[in-house]
Amino acid sequence: MSAAPIRRTPPPMPGRTPRGLREAIATHTPELLAEFEDEWKRFVADTYNVAPVPAFVTRWWERFALARDAELSAHVRDLSERAAGTDSHAEAMALMEQVSEIKYSLRGLEPGE
Repeated sequence: MSAAPIRRTPPPMPGRTPRGLREAIATHTPELLAEFEDEWKRFVADTYNVAPVPAFVTRWWERFALARDAELSAHVRDLSERAAGTDSHAEAMALMEQVSEIKYSLRGLEPGE
């Protein structure tokens, strides 16, 4: 008899700030931390320009929301791989539309969810 896989609840979304995201990434998805810090440095810290901060936070909000949920991340990866492997343009477009919808929905998560 095999045991059913345990569905783990993803960690809650952090505050929607660079600091909140950095702390959550460092704690729950440390494999993303170097890339997060590199982009922060390249687009904000080294330029002394805060204009990119809202776009940066939106991008990393989505990245963390996906990375924190292994099951959802695997599903999105599967959709993307299927899209890349099909010879049908229509099928590839439909699969990538699903990926886009999932990623866009992640933007609507609130801190604590």
